[in-house]
Formats: sequence, C-alpha cells, structure tokens
Amino acid sequence: MNAAAPNIEENTKGRGYPQEVKDAAKFMYLRRVPVKHIAKQLGLNNTRVVYQWVKKGNWEAMLQHETVAEATSRRMIALVEKEDKTDADLRELEKLTTLLDRLAGIDLKKAKAARERARAEIGDRTGGSGKKGGVNDISSITPEKLKEIRDELFFEYQHNWFENRHQRRRFILKSRQIGATFYFSWEAFENAVVNGENQAFLSASKSQAFLFKSYIYKFALEYFDVKLRGGDNIELLKDGKPWCTLYFLSTNSASAQGPTGNLYVDEVFWIPGFERLNTLATGIASQKRWRTTYFSTPSVKSHGAFPLWSGEKYNEKRKKNPVEFDLSHDTLRGGQLGPDNIWRDIVTVKDAEAMGCNLFDIEELQEDYTKLEFNNLFMCQFMEAGLSVFDLDDLLAGAVDSVVWVDFKKKEVRPYGNHPVWIGYDPARVGDRSTAVVVAPPLNPKGKFRILEKLNLKGTFKHQASRIKELTERYNVQFIGIDRTGIGLGVFEEVQLFYPRATPIHYSPEVKTTLVLKAVDVVERHKIQWDAEHTDIPQAFLQVHQTTTGNDQITYAADRTSATGHADVAWSIMHALHHEPLTGRTKKTSIAI
Repeated sequence: MNAAAPNIEENTKGRGYPQEVKDAAKFMYLRRVPVKHIAKQLGLNNTRVVYQWVKKGNWEAMLQHETVAEATSRRMIALVEKEDKTDADLRELEKLTTLLDRLAGIDLKKAKAARERARAEIGDRTGGSGKKGGVNDISSITPEKLKEIRDELFFEYQHNWFENRHQRRRFILKSRQIGATFYFSWEAFENAVVNGENQAFLSASKSQAFLFKSYIYKFALEYFDVKLRGGDNIELLKDGKPWCTLYFLSTNSASAQGPTGNLYVDEVFWIPGFERLNTLATGIASQKRWRTTYFSTPSVKSHGAFPLWSGEKYNEKRKKNPVEFDLSHDTLRGGQLGPDNIWRDIVTVKDAEAMGCNLFDIEELQEDYTKLEFNNLFMCQFMEAGLSVFDLDDLLAGAVDSVVWVDFKKKEVRPYGNHPVWIGYDPARVGDRSTAVVVAPPLNPKGKFRILEKLNLKGTFKHQASRIKELTERYNVQFIGIDRTGIGLGVFEEVQLFYPRATPIHYSPEVKTTLVLKAVDVVERHKIQWDAEHTDIPQAFLQVHQTTTGNDQITYAADRTSATGHADVAWSIMHALHHEPLTGRTKKTSIAI
C-alpha cells in the first residue's frame, strides 16, 4: 500500500488517496485511534495528510463530550475491533463488559452465569476449540442457544416485551435504568440472527445510538465468540453471504433517510422535533413487515410525541366520533393494544421490582430524589408543562448531538485551555444533592453558553469546596456564583480562601426573578447548549414555576422547602449565568496567558 500511495509532497491536500482510505481514517479517528497509528495502518506516507483530512472534514467536531456509558461503549467497540488483542486487552474488555452491564441496570450474576455457560460450550476464545466463522458471520448462532441465554438474562417485564415483539408498533413508558436499551439491543440482535431482518436504531445523538451497537458487540462476542465490525452499519453474514444489516442512526444524520427495517427509538420524549423524527420513523419502517418500538421516560405532555402516546393523533381525523384511550397505569401495566393498533406498556420501578428486578433500593431512591423527580424518573409520570416558566421545545433546542466544541477536550489537563469559564453552585438541602456546573460564556456575539461539566456533590462543605477548587485548577475561572443558603454558607467561606472573588448570592424575590428571567431569555433565544445525554437539565428547568410570597409578590420556585431541594442543576446554571447582566453581555473577559 505504501508503494501505491502518492507522495505527500506532491499532494499536500491528500486528494490522491481513494475515498475508502479517507473513510477508514475517519472511522478510526472518531474512535480516537492515535493519528500515527492511523497513518501506519493505512500505509500513508506520514501523519500530515490525516491532520489535513481532520481539518477539512471538521472531524474534531464529531468527537463526543461523553457520558460514562458512552465512553465505556466507545472503548469497548475499539477493543472488539482490534485485530490482535493482548491479554491486557482481553482483561480490559472483561472489565468494560461488567461496567456496561452495571450501567445498563442488569443483574450481573445472571449475566456472568450465562456468559460462563456459553463460553464452556463454544470453548474459550483464547485457547478453546470452538468453531469460529469470519468477522460478522453469525452462522454458528442457533435459535436454541439464543433462547437459552435470553431466558437466563432478563426479567419478567422484558420477557413480556419479547412476547409482544410481533406488534406492528409499540410505545413503552418506562422507569429509568431498568435495562430497556440493553433488552431491545438483544431483541433486535436475536431477530436479525434468526429471521435475517434489518434493524435500525435511532437516537438523539450518534453516541447514544452506538450504545445499542456496543451491547450487540458484547452479545456476539461474549456469548457466541463471534466478532462483529462496522461503522454506522454492520452487515451480518451467514455462511459468508449477506444476511441482514444493522443501522445506527441519529435524528440529524443524513444517513437516517435511506435504511429500512425494524426500528427502535430510545428516549423519544427527550428528542427535539418529533415531526422530523416521525418522518424518519415512517420512512424506515413504513412497510407492513417492519415494526417500530418507541421507549422513553416521560417529559411533559406538551412534547410532540405525546399526541401519539395519548391517542390524540389518531383522533385528529375522528373529531366527530373520537375514540377514548385509557392511559391509566392500571390499564397499561403489562401492555394493551389500543384502538390505533399501538401496543402501549407502562413499567415503573415498582413494577420492575414486582417482576423480579432486584437492582433498586426504592426507599433510598425516594430519599435521594424529591417526590416530583422520583415520580417523573421512576414512576412514569409526566411533568406539568403549564406550571413551568420554561418551554420544553426551547430547552430541547439546547441539547446537541455531535458536540461541535472543537476547543473543548475533556480529558486534557486544561480541557478548555485558557478560555474563561464561570462556575455556578447550588447547595444541598436535606435529601438533595449539591450541584456545581462549569459554563463557558460565548466568545463572540453569535456564540452560545455551553455547559462543559456538571458535578453532583455530597459530603461536608469542606469536601464540596475542595471539588470546586479542583475546577479552578483545571479551568480559567472568571466567576463563581454561590447560593449561601444552608451548607452553601460554609462552602462559600471555604471557596473564598482560594478564590477571594467568589460571589455570594443572597436569595430574595428580586434576586430569584433576575436569575429566572436571565435564564428564560437565554433559553428562549437558543443561546445555550449542553450534551444531549443530560436529560436531567431540561427536567430541572421544567420544574421552575412562578408563585407568590406571603405579600402577594411574584417570585419563582421549584418546590423548594427547608427540607427538600429541587431543580438543583437548573439553579446552579442560573447562578453561573448571573455573571451576565439581564440587559446584555458582560464586558469582554480576559484570557489568562
């Protein structure tokens, strides 16, 4: 390949390389393979051409600001696709598999037992005698073995979903962290292997869609010793011949227009622009042989997906004779086929526990979350949008897909270089979590605020202040706004010792009004961004509503009392934004040299 490659000096823009070489370089770069390794593996003359492709294609902007699950998924995919794995690679892969299982909220003992039994039958991949096919060849996987592992891995509510996999359309309202993404990854994989049907996974961001991919990689490798490989899609083979394709798509991806197959859409109630989403879904699964599954924790009834869930969309053409839809928990628990031929199911955390899921301490959850948060996150209850001063559509506009934050590198010692940031801190109440956020202000008039980091803090005020100090050592902090309420006073005094310019925020109806109006202005003008994975941010803002004091003075609250805190991340963001006056931008902030 080196001999055929054009001389870099003759072609400084890298135009002489075939498109497939550029595509391969891009694929490797987005999996954070070092540039020197990319050049070596692809037989390029040197690394400069890769850097030119990175700059020209803006590949840097496609790298994700990752959650733990996304980072685990990305690393696991990279290791699975590695040609010659070392013993250290295999040990790391084992640890990542366990971590991914834990993050998915599955029973680790069940997963381990099933994995060990499967390995015993096929032979250990590092020295066993199991028969192996080529990459992506699933010929050796039998329906009987799939059923055996499925029976072992899943809880009763997941088996119920499997029994209803034939439904043309399913819409599932579910508790947080009960293993829905994990299960539907399995269901799609089993269907692909047994029936040869295409499967498509649609999420708000590509990294979220790749969580499906990492689970499918795990199933194939850990239980069947089959190696899978692919980028935005994986072509499965049987006896070396094409069998079906798995597609991993994001809602703003151009590639989401072409595929057809069974479709899975996760966290649909937190994806902006439901009309576009539904158009994509219709295009992918419009043929009667394909099936569509929506599943999500609820947001608010004003979200574009709610008319589909509630049956309002079905009744749009039946205004004279509307059909009644019973959406009560008692009716939908366990699933029911509606008049519109959509099979609906509700699975709360208490339902999951009753059906065998032993992964939660519900009393502890109720202590850690306020009643409204617990009901929304774990009991499948929609938040009341009409009570909030923020609009969900405006909030969802702040959720970004492939974060185009080229200047932000989370793993660096100085993630944001010497650019200025502001910190906001909201103190804990009893049963609540303190929160600190790092907000990057716009660097130009057309720029946007960006929430680079958010930390949930517990412990003494000295410990919480020490975490804020760590942020000042990593960022060029120009402002720290701290609510002095409760433990906040102790945190503020500790922070002052290492950051004398820390600003105390004394709550009053006037101050609250200023904080909220500033945030409303920023959100309504779509001047703020955060990672799409952080659905707790719009959730928190939605809980802020207008109320009155004892003197009938207008103020704002989020069900805060002396005993409970609420919407902590929203208030911490507002404390950071407080550095910019309500009427406009602050004067230009200096950058440390």
